[in-house]
Amino acid sequence: MSSATGPAADALERANGLRPGALAAAAFALGRLQPAVTGRITDEQWRDAVAADLADTCGSRERALAAVRAWSELVPTVDQEVVTLLRDLSEVASVALVSNATTRLEQDLERQGLAGLADCVVNTARIGLAKPDPQVYRIAAERLGTAVDRCLFVDDTPARGSTRGGDERPPLPSHRRPAPGALAAPRPRGGTAVRYALSAGRQPWVASITQKRLPSGSARTTKSGSSG
Repeated sequence: MSSATGPAADALERANGLRPGALAAAAFALGRLQPAVTGRITDEQWRDAVAADLADTCGSRERALAAVRAWSELVPTVDQEVVTLLRDLSEVASVALVSNATTRLEQDLERQGLAGLADCVVNTARIGLAKPDPQVYRIAAERLGTAVDRCLFVDDTPARGSTRGGDERPPLPSHRRPAPGALAAPRPRGGTAVRYALSAGRQPWVASITQKRLPSGSARTTKSGSSG
């Protein structure tokens, strides 16, 4: 999913005396977001804190709270090309969603009709760690029952491929997600098992895919749909 930004968010911000992008900038500032995506505070507490940060700019805490609530109700855009690709790949793969998210992730997935897209969900707010901490990827591999060294991580943000300024790498091969429209499904090889992670947009939505074993010598090609 992509973040709830764009014309609707811009109009909401202008109506509340905020510059375009101010809500997202306040909400996703590292010091404000990190406690929420590591479960130290709830989603509700995070949004209340964002409102407190914007109270002076909005003119009052009440007005800031109203702005944050309205922003929270904006529905992010789902990348349908990614959804189609994941559904195609699920025919030959086990899929895990690994997301730097708040305690509202499960509710958001239900609202967007994505709750059944993955075989398991690793919500960082539930495990107390956030990407790019290597342990996050180890937990995902453990839940899928596959060795970490059989994983490939794909994201839209290079920073999530390393930790501590690049001193550490996630314990699996990584690849940056191509631009929209350039997605291509992998061609499985017989008797192999690989993991594949896919990110869609600014909101943390990553899938780790374990290819199921196919009869030796067999191959299957999956196709991605057009973006919606």
